[in-house]
Amino acid sequence: MDIICRKTQCQFNDNYTCRSENLNISENIICKSFILDKNKKLVDKSKNIFDKTPEYASHRPSRFANIKCKAKCLFNNKCECEANGITINCIKNKPYCITFLKK
Repeated sequence: MDIICRKTQCQFNDNYTCRSENLNISENIICKSFILDKNKKLVDKSKNIFDKTPEYASHRPSRFANIKCKAKCLFNNKCECEANGITINCIKNKPYCITFLKK
């Protein structure tokens, strides 16, 4: 699986694929690795989701990223994320890990 992110204005976002070497998820499941890049456009393809599939960057397997997590999540093993892949989605303008499953 791979690391998907809808926070398109993040410095590490490459067409919905996260390119950060280190991801940090807080206790309240917010991605703390997010860095705003004001040069990137805010893109919302959801309104056209059925018209055309968004162009995604090549997949990046989660095993090649260092994913630290402080949330009480089923995939958290001693602050290391063991999920096959994670998805970060923008909820109320914050980057939340929606792969989270309450332990």
